[in-house]
Amino acid sequence: MTQKSLTHHFTVQLSATRRGARLARLLTERQLDDWGLSHEAATRVVAELASNAVLHGRVAGRDFRLGLRLYPGGALRIEVTDARGDRVPCVHDPVAADAESGRGLLIVEAYAERWGVDPAPAGCKVVWAELGEPGRGDP
Repeated sequence: MTQKSLTHHFTVQLSATRRGARLARLLTERQLDDWGLSHEAATRVVAELASNAVLHGRVAGRDFRLGLRLYPGGALRIEVTDARGDRVPCVHDPVAADAESGRGLLIVEAYAERWGVDPAPAGCKVVWAELGEPGRGDP
């Protein structure tokens, strides 16, 4: 992201469980409410990235971290750090209509202006997504 200064920042460490993934989504809703921003797109992206961290990036005894960075002008960067730096996510070919998984990153792609993966210390990775200026108030 080209902007360097933050207007708001939020980080929380959560258990790498389904409950932790749900909590990541709920905390995102609350934090964006506190910042006066709509949250539909951001919570959908967080739900997918947190679920992926729990399903594909989990290492026993290790948590995942959620980070939200709000920049001047309203651009939002979502970061989810998990313990499996060796498992880099990618968008797969279209899945069958009745498949129960395989659409998560397609959802992230649909909402985010861009997304990617960066290595993190201790063999971890950060999966991030950047959303343009979110709407103010309710969607």
